[in-house]
Amino acid sequence: MRIEYDPAYNIAYIRLTEDAAKDLQTIGVSDELNIDMTADGRIYGIELLNANERLFGQRPGELIVENRQTGRTEKIALP
Repeated sequence: MRIEYDPAYNIAYIRLTEDAAKDLQTIGVSDELNIDMTADGRIYGIELLNANERLFGQRPGELIVENRQTGRTEKIALP
């Protein structure tokens, strides 16, 4: 999984696979959320518009990753 952020356009892309993208269908979920699906119905990636609000919320500069199965939480500082 990879998270890419473009501050010039305030867009983040969460890519769930390292496979090459081809024949993707984009589904607009809302004005600020798009999902890219592969031809076989798997989610390839998620595009977040207005990303700084979606990713950072009340805690700018920090991404929190929580594993609900293990209860482990990691905080990652972002530039």
